[in-house]
Amino acid sequence: MSLDRRSVLRGAAVGATGVGFAAVGAVPSLAEATPAPASRPYPTNRPFPPLMDDPQGLLALPPGFKYTVVTRAGETKLKSGQPTPELHDGTAVFAAGPRSYTLIQNHEIGANSALGVPQIPGTVYDEGVGAAGGCTVISVDCDGKNHGEWVGISGTLTNCAGGPTPWGTWMTCEETENKANGTTRLKDHGYVFEVWGDGKTAHPVPLKALGRYAHEALAIDQDRQHIYLSEDASGPNGSFYRWSAPAGYRLGKESWKDLQNAGFGKLEAMAILGDDGKPIPDVAYLTSAQLLRPFRVAWVPVPDRDAVTVSTRKQFTDGQVTRGKKFEGVYGTHDGVYVVNSYAKSGTTDVPADAVPHDGMVWFYNYKSKTIQLVTYFPSNPAAENGVGYADLNFDGPDNVTVTPWGSLILAEDGNASSHVLSATPGGPTYAIARNMLNDSEFTGPTFSADGKVLFVNIQTPGITLAITGPWRDYLG
Repeated sequence: MSLDRRSVLRGAAVGATGVGFAAVGAVPSLAEATPAPASRPYPTNRPFPPLMDDPQGLLALPPGFKYTVVTRAGETKLKSGQPTPELHDGTAVFAAGPRSYTLIQNHEIGANSALGVPQIPGTVYDEGVGAAGGCTVISVDCDGKNHGEWVGISGTLTNCAGGPTPWGTWMTCEETENKANGTTRLKDHGYVFEVWGDGKTAHPVPLKALGRYAHEALAIDQDRQHIYLSEDASGPNGSFYRWSAPAGYRLGKESWKDLQNAGFGKLEAMAILGDDGKPIPDVAYLTSAQLLRPFRVAWVPVPDRDAVTVSTRKQFTDGQVTRGKKFEGVYGTHDGVYVVNSYAKSGTTDVPADAVPHDGMVWFYNYKSKTIQLVTYFPSNPAAENGVGYADLNFDGPDNVTVTPWGSLILAEDGNASSHVLSATPGGPTYAIARNMLNDSEFTGPTFSADGKVLFVNIQTPGITLAITGPWRDYLG
């Protein structure tokens, strides 16, 4: 089935609803996300104007846009009195009332830290790791004012990205394979956990059905029968996975009880098939020459998804599945799911010797046709990697991805030079819409409120959450 750009863009993000602030002490309810219409026109994006430097030295933005700092690690406070944790990462936004939103946010902390997520009773998975990774929940309004922050889950490690659910919760991913050691880790890690926004209905249990590996992000399909998950790992490179529900089963608010069982449903790794019908060993064999070309996909069962003795990705022989350096952001629409590979460098083990290094790839997997397309491609580019030339025209290292209410993409850079937030049209141009002026930290967790008013995004280090407002519809609608 041949797909064009219109079919790639059809559908808006699953679960992308607004977030809001309640008064301090009040607990916002998370309404079930309402999917957008199944058909979207191809966005006729206007180019964003050149970025203007920020007199405060924090965030360069186009004219007409402004930002508000929502949280800042070590400075803003949790309701429990501790400082906001550091290393902000994947984030989701949910509607919480008129002009109000709730953010659920990851903290990618791999060990006990002075600015780790505090272990609040009822939210703790592994007491042994101390104040390490986890999630916080932030109540915020459409102007970016912070109305309170609290812990959603604690005692986890390296919470990188994840994905929102259609029923209004967040699934957070541990990007690690660390097993219990009896001292600093009392339990195995490398799991997905479901996080509720009220700080009370926490069920800090691993969803073992989704596998144990260096999870990055995930998306749930519209039928609530599949979950698509990325793996950010090397030696060998990671894979893109699909979990499938048992026949007749539909994911919902109580599914966390079933997903605790490592044998529940089926977990498989992706194999992109070449013209000869055999798996292409690595995504780096494909380049911009294949932009928008659909490739058939097969799914290969994972033998031992809990990786008791052998890492999940190492259970496959070379050429059995399609690997990729840095499978990162994942985001679902009505018709399919986007997944990002950040980069693959030359002269390293990132790519096979006869494959092509690159500075970023964005893919779209179509649920119905079971095909995958390369929709955005950044070729290997020293100008982008070294910061020479035109900084706001050269990009590398796309990482997190989200879909705007108008169907286009927002990418967060984790590159080697200037870090940007990017607006990307699948099969079309990419524009800089923000630049980090504070330091060389990556951007993380871009997420749009469903009403299109606010783009929330983080500067990972030291850990700053920003609410960006402006005439978004003029450029994206």
